Amino acid sequence: MALALVSIRFLVSDHLAKKFYKLFATADLAMIIVIVGGWFVRGLVPDVFISVFGNLATIFLMSQLICGLLVICAVVVRFFYRKFHKPQPFDPARRRALVHGMIYPLASLAISLYGNRIEKNSDVQNFYDVPVKNLPPELENFTIAQISDIHLGAYYSLERLEALLQRVADSKPDLLAITGDIFDDAEMNPAAIKLVDSFTDKFKFGIYYIHGNHEHFRGIYEIEQMIRQTKINMLVNRSKNVTSKLYIHGVDYPSRAPITSSNDKDVENRFREARRSYVAGTMADVPDDAVKILLAHHPEFIDDGAERNFVLTLTGHTHGSQFGIFGVPLFPVFKYTRGLVKIGDSIGYVHSGNGSWFPFRIGCPPEIAYFTLKAK
Repeated sequence: MALALVSIRFLVSDHLAKKFYKLFATADLAMIIVIVGGWFVRGLVPDVFISVFGNLATIFLMSQLICGLLVICAVVVRFFYRKFHKPQPFDPARRRALVHGMIYPLASLAISLYGNRIEKNSDVQNFYDVPVKNLPPELENFTIAQISDIHLGAYYSLERLEALLQRVADSKPDLLAITGDIFDDAEMNPAAIKLVDSFTDKFKFGIYYIHGNHEHFRGIYEIEQMIRQTKINMLVNRSKNVTSKLYIHGVDYPSRAPITSSNDKDVENRFREARRSYVAGTMADVPDDAVKILLAHHPEFIDDGAERNFVLTLTGHTHGSQFGIFGVPLFPVFKYTRGLVKIGDSIGYVHSGNGSWFPFRIGCPPEIAYFTLKAK
């Protein structure tokens, strides 16, 4: 907000700038109060209101932020351009205002609309080969699809979930892995679980699901009770033999897990011990020469997967930061934030998510990831 207010003085006259300061400051403060207040009374506010207001507020606030960034870049470029060119007579008005000032707010609005209305709703498909030593011939080209962090609710409807599941099913992977934070709305969860269950037969080896942290916020006991009545393979610190020597392992989200990476050694030590304990709980009766794949919500389980010689560890949680440039996350506040992580012969993956913390993505579209096992 402060960045946007500062940028106004480079776009309009001093007289108009003062009016805009008051207008935008008041509007931003009101929106922030409503957004924060709405989060605490989420269950009492209709989803349609949250959706409409949240999308409009996001477009408005992000337009200001993007405009501020564009203006700062333009001012810096102008400063260096003038520094290395023939000096011009001093003119305060000329020094302040940017040429074609209206371009900046219009471009910012266009980018904000794209991030809110287009990119966040446009799932891309990413395909990866996973080389495996001593891969049994019958597992050659075995393909796993992954979706994650759907966050059902005001910004992700059951209709959109159904379309996503159908798109994945149409690609004919052998198995679908869902790595948490899907059942995030107490009222929608029963219908969502039935919907996911209706797709289990469309995948040759079914659907495998693990909890994320948000399932623990939305009635974990009720969620587990409903899933146990379906054909969905729910893995809570256990493994299941899929076919031949292929085992899928799944871990719960540790209550001691920091939301992002932590610099507190005690927190990290407790989290590390919880991870090791959870993964160890999945190893009973699993042959040493099994092809093991780990499903975990928090990306730091990638380290545990590599330590235990899992060929592949699939995670989520980070949403890829929702902001990126050339595939690189702009806010890498996690140890692993987005994409492939290679540790020895083990591969880890941090899914960019299909839903959103808030309804906006730039340079980090939602995704469907596919992993095909290949003999190494």
